[in-house]
Amino acid sequence: MDASLALPLLIGLIGVALFFDFMNGMHDAANSVATIVATRVLSPQYAVAWAAFFNFIAFLFFGLHVAQTLGTGIINPQIIDPRVIFAALMGAIVWNVITWRYGIPSSSSHALVGGLLGAGIAKAGPGAMVLSGVLKTSAAIFLSPLVGFILALFFVFVVSWIFVKRTPHEVDRTFRMGQFVSASMYSLGHGGNDAQKTMGIIAVLLFSQGHLGDTFYVPFWVVITCQAVMGLGTLFGGWRIVHTMGSKITRLNPMQGFCAETGGALTLFMATGLGIPVSTTHTITGAIVGVGAARRMSAVRWGTAGSIVIAWVITIPAAAGIAAMTFWLAGLLFWE
Repeated sequence: MDASLALPLLIGLIGVALFFDFMNGMHDAANSVATIVATRVLSPQYAVAWAAFFNFIAFLFFGLHVAQTLGTGIINPQIIDPRVIFAALMGAIVWNVITWRYGIPSSSSHALVGGLLGAGIAKAGPGAMVLSGVLKTSAAIFLSPLVGFILALFFVFVVSWIFVKRTPHEVDRTFRMGQFVSASMYSLGHGGNDAQKTMGIIAVLLFSQGHLGDTFYVPFWVVITCQAVMGLGTLFGGWRIVHTMGSKITRLNPMQGFCAETGGALTLFMATGLGIPVSTTHTITGAIVGVGAARRMSAVRWGTAGSIVIAWVITIPAAAGIAAMTFWLAGLLFWE
């Protein structure tokens, strides 16, 4: 195929990237709304609308450090071409569909990272990896749920101490209101971290084809489009995953939901500020396990939590394998 990217193909690949962004919003809507739905503070329909709004406006609050990491910090941008982007996106999308179909709360973020790695290595070998970015992202697989767990556990203890003399009814009423704030914060964190991943993919595609000049950056139209599409995807929800996240790991009351969302949100804010593409799924799962463990260790359904951890571990290699196969098939069928 000609080295320059024809306009129809460019538009088509941007469309595929936005489809992934839409699926990310739909797949990861559970992360934003599972706790507030599980505690019956909001109905599912109102909860996803609430989350979608804060997903959309997240660009007003965060920089674009995560987009920079995805665009230039996972695979050497010099080896990026349309075939690599297509294969990476297909690896992430196919894995998202599989996990959505079976209600497995895996990470769209790490599926995209795996897709980039699989396609990049299929083209140029292991040397295509930007090792510092890959190590930073890999470390976050373990650190983000751990930080979410610790913060949520801390908030449970602090809140329990502050409200120790209040009646259960007063505590419940207070935190039913508080969950509107904590769910908003978590949705902001989700939109701020996750939408930037698609921004990075589209921007590096444009950069690789000479549409951004000599300096990598993310055009504003890419920012606003990715935020809007993610918000739209969130509106469609992911109810199988909401059920897993909201009730199968542990039972939640409004105070616990508030603590889980606040702990998860602060973790996402820190990661986004550092430019680390973390998994919102991992983060909120760790936080939910933290509030359950604060009650008693047996309150956590460790079998379900263990199944989720297995999905975390296999996401990057699974998406990478699908992407590498897609890269090979695309070369056989479409690209010379």
